[in-house]
Amino acid sequence: MLDRFDLALLNSLQRNAAQTAYSLAEHVPLSPSAIARRLRRLRSEGWIARTIALLGSKLTSNRLRALVFIQLNEHSDLAAKTRLQDRLRGTPQVQICYETTGAYDLLALLDCVSMTEFNELCDLLLAPGATVRRYETSFIKREVKFAPFVNLDEES
Repeated sequence: MLDRFDLALLNSLQRNAAQTAYSLAEHVPLSPSAIARRLRRLRSEGWIARTIALLGSKLTSNRLRALVFIQLNEHSDLAAKTRLQDRLRGTPQVQICYETTGAYDLLALLDCVSMTEFNELCDLLLAPGATVRRYETSFIKREVKFAPFVNLDEES
């Protein structure tokens, strides 16, 4: 179980994972050594999946980003769907992929250097076989908000 100290640590780390145990102790009323022990436990138990660095817009603003809405054929078999998902999962330019409800079965976020790379990826990923019925693409003009944080409290 997670207690209020664990939740406070997780909330703080979601916004800045580079904080030291000493800086976390300024916001969470525990000693730095107690915080370090808790962080090791949270990682080993899978409460923290991974720690990553998010690149700034200086490096990413000129890249081509696209949301690709993918509709599968009604009669596509499970093995073909799995192969498609494996291709998406194994492609570095696919940053996010969700299985969804509604008119589309999958939603993928692609990050490419150019339109040429994007077109080549779509041909490689979405054309093989009869699994994909159709797909639509919306290109990202600018980021309005990116805050993939989950505010945790004792009720959640």
